[in-house]
Amino acid sequence: MEELEREYGIAEPIKLASNENPLGPSQRAIEAIKAALPELNRYPDGGSVMLRRKIAERHGISPDRVFAASGSVEVIHLLAFLFLRPGLNAVYSEHAFAIYPIATATAGAEGRAAPTKDSYSHDLDAIADAIDSNTRLIYLANPNNPTGTIYRRPEWKRFLARAPENAVIVADEAYFEFVRDPEYPDSLQDHDGGRLIVTLRTFSKIFGLAGLRAGYAIASPQIVQLLDKIRQPFNVTSLAQIAVLAAMDDTAHIANTLRANAEGMEYLEGEFARLALKFVPSHANFILVDVGDGGAVYERLLHKGVIVRPMGGYGYPRHVRISVGLPEENRRLIVALAEVLKS
Repeated sequence: MEELEREYGIAEPIKLASNENPLGPSQRAIEAIKAALPELNRYPDGGSVMLRRKIAERHGISPDRVFAASGSVEVIHLLAFLFLRPGLNAVYSEHAFAIYPIATATAGAEGRAAPTKDSYSHDLDAIADAIDSNTRLIYLANPNNPTGTIYRRPEWKRFLARAPENAVIVADEAYFEFVRDPEYPDSLQDHDGGRLIVTLRTFSKIFGLAGLRAGYAIASPQIVQLLDKIRQPFNVTSLAQIAVLAAMDDTAHIANTLRANAEGMEYLEGEFARLALKFVPSHANFILVDVGDGGAVYERLLHKGVIVRPMGGYGYPRHVRISVGLPEENRRLIVALAEVLKS
């Protein structure tokens, strides 16, 4: 936003590009951070003990199954460092989170992108077909970024029956709180000790703490121990730990976020239909829209002070991804988008 103000001279741009919480963080988190500022000369708790206990309590599990991270992206890279090397491979869906192939390439391993179903959704059968004896990691995003699509419980159960027991299944559920489909599979229910499942969650989205970089993984104690051995010291900052502890108890903020997202999504879908724009029904806090030329529309929206995300890098050159904003931001987006499409 600062770059747009500086280079384009736009005083009040809006950013609907990074799937952030438009309501901001919990006020409880803000107050907790303010109270902790005089202690910034101290290093954080290196083991994130209180945070891990709080997360464990939230999910009804033991703390030794929780790994606290500097965002779930840290875990993705650490898992690649642990389990991949040249000659091995990781499998993921095409059009999935861009960090999966990056982390795989960093480890020198082969990345295998399985084809999607209906161009937008994970095809778990195709992903299972791509697995071989050298597969060590399987990345599954549910909901998927950038499409907002989900796979459902029958597909998930069928996939678990086919996946080899020596491959680590990474269930990336950064947006799971927004899902309302009754067939959505919570991967934590399948941590039965018989499968190597790592569930990723984040505090960046619904909790509105993206700037603090805080997330976590839930896995077997053995995998958590391995992650703990190779992480950076003090990987979760003191302010992040303090803010998350406060935000997790703010159920009103979570409820307000869910309500704002549902209302905003309904408005945007209605307006896209009115503008005759095809979109992918989303289970997250963003929506993928076919605007004909994503790069051109993105650039023209910038000149109107609206930041969205072009999707050419994800293999969707016709699309932009739009985060659900505040009501006034959503209305401003639609006005600007209608003007751009006319031109």
